[in-house]
Amino acid sequence: MLQSKLKSARFWLLSGVGSVGFLGLWAVAAQSGIVPSTFLPGPLQVVQRFVQMTHEPFAGYTLQIHVLSSLGRFLLGFCLAVCVGIPLGLSMAWFRFIDRLITPLFEAVRFVAPIAWVPFAALWFGTGIGGPVLVIFTGAFPPVLINTYRGAKFVDRKYIEASSMLGAGSWRGITEVLLPAAVPSIVAGLRISAGLGWQSLVGAELIVASSGVGYVLVKGQASLSTATVMSGMIAIGIVGLLIDVLLRKLQQTIEARRGL
Repeated sequence: MLQSKLKSARFWLLSGVGSVGFLGLWAVAAQSGIVPSTFLPGPLQVVQRFVQMTHEPFAGYTLQIHVLSSLGRFLLGFCLAVCVGIPLGLSMAWFRFIDRLITPLFEAVRFVAPIAWVPFAALWFGTGIGGPVLVIFTGAFPPVLINTYRGAKFVDRKYIEASSMLGAGSWRGITEVLLPAAVPSIVAGLRISAGLGWQSLVGAELIVASSGVGYVLVKGQASLSTATVMSGMIAIGIVGLLIDVLLRKLQQTIEARRGL
Protein backbone atom coordinates (compact mmCIF):
# COMPACT_ATOMS: atom_id res chain seq x y z
CA MET A 1 0.00 0.00 0.00
CA LEU A 2 2.79 2.39 0.97
CA GLN A 3 4.72 1.52 -2.18
CA SER A 4 1.65 2.24 -4.29
CA LYS A 5 1.21 5.64 -2.65
CA LEU A 6 4.87 6.47 -3.20
CA LYS A 7 4.58 5.59 -6.90
CA SER A 8 1.46 7.75 -7.20
CA ALA A 9 3.16 10.67 -5.43
CA ARG A 10 6.23 10.31 -7.66
CA PHE A 11 4.05 10.29 -10.76
CA TRP A 12 2.21 13.48 -9.77
CA LEU A 13 5.47 15.15 -8.73
CA LEU A 14 7.12 14.42 -12.08
CA SER A 15 3.97 15.50 -13.93
CA GLY A 16 3.94 18.77 -12.00
CA VAL A 17 7.62 19.40 -12.66
CA GLY A 18 7.14 18.72 -16.38
CA SER A 19 4.14 21.06 -16.59
CA VAL A 20 5.87 23.86 -14.68
CA GLY A 21 8.98 23.45 -16.82
CA PHE A 22 6.96 23.67 -20.04
CA LEU A 23 5.10 26.78 -18.87
CA GLY A 24 8.38 28.34 -17.77
CA LEU A 25 10.04 27.78 -21.15
CA TRP A 26 6.94 29.10 -22.90
CA ALA A 27 6.92 32.26 -20.73
CA VAL A 28 10.64 32.86 -21.30
CA ALA A 29 10.28 32.42 -25.08
CA ALA A 30 7.30 34.82 -25.14
CA GLN A 31 9.09 37.45 -23.02
CA SER A 32 12.37 37.22 -24.92
CA GLY A 33 10.93 38.95 -27.97
CA ILE A 34 12.46 36.42 -30.35
CA VAL A 35 8.95 35.77 -31.63
CA PRO A 36 6.48 38.69 -31.73
CA SER A 37 3.76 38.50 -29.06
CA THR A 38 1.17 38.51 -31.84
CA PHE A 39 2.32 35.04 -32.83
CA LEU A 40 3.48 33.73 -29.43
CA PRO A 41 1.55 35.23 -26.50
CA GLY A 42 2.60 34.27 -22.99
CA PRO A 43 0.71 31.77 -20.81
CA LEU A 44 -0.94 34.56 -18.79
CA GLN A 45 -2.25 36.25 -21.95
CA VAL A 46 -3.73 32.97 -23.16
CA VAL A 47 -5.39 32.29 -19.80
CA GLN A 48 -6.84 35.82 -19.77
CA ARG A 49 -8.17 35.36 -23.30
CA PHE A 50 -9.61 31.95 -22.38
CA VAL A 51 -11.48 33.43 -19.42
CA GLN A 52 -12.62 36.41 -21.52
CA MET A 53 -14.09 34.09 -24.16
CA THR A 54 -16.22 32.35 -21.51
CA HIS A 55 -18.32 35.50 -20.99
CA GLU A 56 -17.73 37.55 -24.16
CA PRO A 57 -18.99 36.07 -27.48
CA PHE A 58 -16.45 35.31 -30.19
CA ALA A 59 -17.58 34.29 -33.69
CA GLY A 60 -21.17 34.62 -32.50
CA TYR A 61 -21.03 32.63 -29.26
CA THR A 62 -19.19 32.24 -25.97
CA LEU A 63 -16.59 29.49 -25.68
CA GLN A 64 -18.97 27.27 -23.69
CA ILE A 65 -21.58 27.39 -26.46
CA HIS A 66 -18.96 26.54 -29.07
CA VAL A 67 -17.84 23.56 -26.95
CA LEU A 68 -21.45 22.37 -26.50
CA SER A 69 -22.01 22.69 -30.25
CA SER A 70 -18.95 20.53 -30.91
CA LEU A 71 -20.00 18.00 -28.28
CA GLY A 72 -23.43 17.68 -29.88
CA ARG A 73 -21.91 16.87 -33.25
CA PHE A 74 -19.40 14.52 -31.66
CA LEU A 75 -22.05 12.56 -29.75
CA LEU A 76 -24.17 12.14 -32.88
CA GLY A 77 -21.26 10.84 -34.95
CA PHE A 78 -19.83 8.71 -32.14
CA CYS A 79 -23.19 7.14 -31.20
CA LEU A 80 -23.86 6.40 -34.88
CA ALA A 81 -20.47 4.65 -35.13
CA VAL A 82 -21.25 2.61 -32.00
CA CYS A 83 -24.78 1.69 -33.14
CA VAL A 84 -23.48 0.49 -36.51
CA GLY A 85 -20.05 -0.86 -35.54
CA ILE A 86 -20.99 -3.14 -32.62
CA PRO A 87 -23.86 -5.04 -34.31
CA LEU A 88 -21.93 -5.30 -37.56
CA GLY A 89 -18.77 -6.55 -35.81
CA LEU A 90 -20.74 -9.20 -33.92
CA SER A 91 -22.54 -10.27 -37.09
CA MET A 92 -19.26 -10.57 -38.98
CA ALA A 93 -17.85 -12.75 -36.20
CA TRP A 94 -20.92 -15.04 -36.20
CA PHE A 95 -21.83 -15.23 -39.90
CA ARG A 96 -18.98 -16.14 -42.21
CA PHE A 97 -20.73 -14.86 -45.34
CA ILE A 98 -21.19 -11.38 -43.78
CA ASP A 99 -17.50 -11.39 -42.84
CA ARG A 100 -16.49 -12.23 -46.41
CA LEU A 101 -18.93 -9.65 -47.79
CA ILE A 102 -17.88 -6.71 -45.60
CA THR A 103 -14.17 -7.26 -44.95
CA PRO A 104 -12.75 -6.42 -48.43
CA LEU A 105 -14.68 -3.14 -48.65
CA PHE A 106 -13.94 -2.21 -45.05
CA GLU A 107 -10.22 -2.92 -45.38
CA ALA A 108 -10.08 -0.63 -48.42
CA VAL A 109 -12.07 2.23 -46.89
CA ARG A 110 -10.69 2.28 -43.35
CA PHE A 111 -7.28 3.54 -44.52
CA VAL A 112 -8.85 6.69 -45.97
CA ALA A 113 -8.18 9.48 -43.47
CA PRO A 114 -11.35 11.07 -42.01
CA ILE A 115 -10.22 14.49 -43.21
CA ALA A 116 -10.37 13.15 -46.79
CA TRP A 117 -14.16 12.93 -46.41
CA VAL A 118 -14.45 16.67 -45.71
CA PRO A 119 -14.93 17.65 -49.41
CA PHE A 120 -17.80 15.15 -49.70
CA ALA A 121 -19.25 16.42 -46.41
CA ALA A 122 -19.13 20.00 -47.69
CA LEU A 123 -20.69 19.06 -51.03
CA TRP A 124 -23.44 16.88 -49.58
CA PHE A 125 -24.36 18.81 -46.42
CA GLY A 126 -22.81 22.30 -46.69
CA THR A 127 -22.34 23.80 -43.22
CA GLY A 128 -25.20 21.76 -41.74
CA ILE A 129 -24.76 19.23 -38.96
CA GLY A 130 -24.62 16.29 -41.39
CA GLY A 131 -21.13 17.16 -42.65
CA PRO A 132 -19.27 17.02 -39.33
CA VAL A 133 -21.28 13.96 -38.27
CA LEU A 134 -20.18 12.15 -41.43
CA VAL A 135 -16.51 13.01 -40.81
CA ILE A 136 -16.74 11.97 -37.13
CA PHE A 137 -18.39 8.70 -38.12
CA THR A 138 -15.58 7.86 -40.57
CA GLY A 139 -13.01 8.41 -37.82
CA ALA A 140 -14.87 6.65 -34.99
CA PHE A 141 -16.35 3.69 -36.87
CA PRO A 142 -13.25 1.56 -37.72
CA PRO A 143 -11.97 1.09 -34.12
CA VAL A 144 -15.44 0.11 -32.91
CA LEU A 145 -15.90 -2.46 -35.67
CA ILE A 146 -12.38 -3.89 -35.42
CA ASN A 147 -12.38 -4.29 -31.64
CA THR A 148 -15.89 -5.75 -31.60
CA TYR A 149 -14.99 -8.22 -34.32
CA ARG A 150 -11.72 -9.28 -32.69
CA GLY A 151 -13.27 -9.58 -29.24
CA ALA A 152 -16.07 -11.77 -30.59
CA LYS A 153 -13.91 -13.76 -33.00
CA PHE A 154 -11.60 -15.01 -30.25
CA VAL A 155 -14.39 -16.38 -28.07
CA ASP A 156 -13.68 -20.01 -27.20
CA ARG A 157 -15.48 -22.17 -29.78
CA LYS A 158 -16.70 -24.56 -27.10
CA TYR A 159 -19.06 -21.89 -25.75
CA ILE A 160 -20.52 -21.31 -29.20
CA GLU A 161 -20.89 -25.04 -29.78
CA ALA A 162 -22.50 -25.49 -26.36
CA SER A 163 -25.06 -22.76 -27.08
CA SER A 164 -25.90 -24.40 -30.42
CA MET A 165 -26.32 -27.81 -28.78
CA LEU A 166 -28.72 -26.25 -26.26
CA GLY A 167 -30.84 -24.92 -29.10
CA ALA A 168 -29.81 -21.28 -29.04
CA GLY A 169 -30.38 -19.57 -32.37
CA SER A 170 -28.16 -16.94 -33.98
CA TRP A 171 -29.78 -14.06 -32.08
CA ARG A 172 -29.25 -15.62 -28.66
CA GLY A 173 -25.78 -16.83 -29.61
CA ILE A 174 -24.74 -13.31 -30.58
CA THR A 175 -26.37 -11.51 -27.64
CA GLU A 176 -25.73 -14.08 -24.90
CA VAL A 177 -22.38 -15.57 -25.94
CA LEU A 178 -20.43 -13.26 -28.26
CA LEU A 179 -21.48 -9.88 -26.85
CA PRO A 180 -20.68 -10.56 -23.14
CA ALA A 181 -17.33 -12.09 -24.07
CA ALA A 182 -16.44 -9.19 -26.36
CA VAL A 183 -17.39 -6.39 -23.93
CA PRO A 184 -13.81 -5.68 -22.65
CA SER A 185 -12.52 -5.44 -26.21
CA ILE A 186 -15.47 -3.29 -27.26
CA VAL A 187 -14.91 -0.80 -24.42
CA ALA A 188 -11.20 -0.59 -25.26
CA GLY A 189 -12.22 0.16 -28.83
CA LEU A 190 -14.58 2.90 -27.66
CA ARG A 191 -11.67 4.79 -26.09
CA ILE A 192 -9.73 4.71 -29.35
CA SER A 193 -12.87 5.52 -31.31
CA ALA A 194 -13.74 8.52 -29.13
CA GLY A 195 -10.24 9.96 -29.49
CA LEU A 196 -10.24 9.62 -33.27
CA GLY A 197 -13.81 10.91 -33.50
CA TRP A 198 -13.00 14.02 -31.46
CA GLN A 199 -9.92 14.74 -33.57
CA SER A 200 -11.94 14.22 -36.74
CA LEU A 201 -14.59 16.64 -35.48
CA VAL A 202 -12.08 19.45 -35.12
CA GLY A 203 -10.82 18.84 -38.66
CA ALA A 204 -14.37 18.93 -40.00
CA GLU A 205 -15.24 22.13 -38.16
CA LEU A 206 -12.27 23.88 -39.73
CA ILE A 207 -14.12 23.70 -43.04
CA VAL A 208 -17.78 22.67 -42.78
CA ALA A 209 -19.18 24.36 -39.67
CA SER A 210 -20.39 27.78 -38.53
CA SER A 211 -19.86 27.14 -34.81
CA GLY A 212 -17.77 24.89 -32.55
CA VAL A 213 -14.21 24.89 -31.29
CA GLY A 214 -12.78 24.13 -34.73
CA TYR A 215 -14.64 27.15 -36.08
CA VAL A 216 -13.10 29.22 -33.26
CA LEU A 217 -9.63 28.22 -34.50
CA VAL A 218 -10.48 29.34 -38.03
CA LYS A 219 -11.85 32.71 -36.93
CA GLY A 220 -8.97 33.24 -34.51
CA GLN A 221 -6.44 32.59 -37.27
CA ALA A 222 -8.31 34.94 -39.64
CA SER A 223 -8.18 37.74 -37.06
CA LEU A 224 -4.48 37.07 -36.28
CA SER A 225 -5.35 36.33 -32.65
CA THR A 226 -2.99 33.58 -31.56
CA ALA A 227 -4.31 33.76 -28.00
CA THR A 228 -7.78 32.94 -29.32
CA VAL A 229 -6.44 29.99 -31.30
CA MET A 230 -4.56 28.69 -28.26
CA SER A 231 -7.67 29.11 -26.08
CA GLY A 232 -9.61 26.98 -28.53
CA MET A 233 -6.84 24.37 -28.48
CA ILE A 234 -6.94 24.28 -24.68
CA ALA A 235 -10.71 23.74 -24.77
CA ILE A 236 -10.24 20.91 -27.28
CA GLY A 237 -7.63 19.26 -25.07
CA ILE A 238 -9.70 19.57 -21.88
CA VAL A 239 -12.84 18.09 -23.46
CA GLY A 240 -10.89 15.28 -25.12
CA LEU A 241 -9.23 14.44 -21.80
CA LEU A 242 -12.59 14.36 -19.98
CA ILE A 243 -14.07 12.04 -22.61
CA ASP A 244 -11.10 9.67 -22.28
CA VAL A 245 -11.27 9.74 -18.46
CA LEU A 246 -14.97 8.80 -18.51
CA LEU A 247 -14.37 5.90 -20.90
CA ARG A 248 -11.32 4.79 -18.92
CA LYS A 249 -13.45 4.66 -15.75
CA LEU A 250 -16.03 2.61 -17.64
CA GLN A 251 -13.31 0.23 -18.83
CA GLN A 252 -11.87 -0.16 -15.32
CA THR A 253 -15.32 -0.78 -13.84
CA ILE A 254 -16.10 -3.50 -16.38
CA GLU A 255 -12.70 -5.16 -15.95
CA ALA A 256 -13.06 -5.08 -12.15
CA ARG A 257 -16.48 -6.74 -12.30
CA ARG A 258 -15.18 -9.42 -14.64
CA GLY A 259 -12.10 -10.02 -12.51
CA LEU A 260 -9.67 -9.00 -15.27
